[in-house]
Amino acid sequence: MVAEAEAGESAARKKGIPRLFLIIGAAAVVVLLGGAGLYYFLSSGSSAEGAGDSHGATAATPTFIFNLPPMTVNLSNEAGGESFMRLTIALEVANQEVMTAIQPSLAKVTDAFQVYLRELRKSDLEGSAGIYRLKEELTRRVNVAIYPQRVESILFKEILVQ
Repeated sequence: MVAEAEAGESAARKKGIPRLFLIIGAAAVVVLLGGAGLYYFLSSGSSAEGAGDSHGATAATPTFIFNLPPMTVNLSNEAGGESFMRLTIALEVANQEVMTAIQPSLAKVTDAFQVYLRELRKSDLEGSAGIYRLKEELTRRVNVAIYPQRVESILFKEILVQ
């Protein structure tokens, strides 16, 4: 009987020892991963600050603004009601040469904008995501119209949807 109890006790110790090693190993892995994550977070924060400084230097480079005439467009409406959008846009360009190169292509730019804007619905322009999509699409269309020149970004001066 005593031999059976000792055998049961040694079997319980053998089960407990691997479980203890498993718990210690898991804790060590968690500590190592936490340390690695902390190191990554701290090192990326310092490089992001450095990148922010270099970004600030590029933001200091002068850009030129080319104002387009205001546009009023009927929006597509399936319900039969009328919706209008009044839009005033400025194009941000890198230098004076691009501004002079855009002027002969102004009719192409206006046409590209009008064709796209007339197909929009009022629901397409809801929220900041809708305006962001509009900005990206207009940037793409103006860059196609004035190729090989390039516009840096589109700036909305006025957006009115009725």
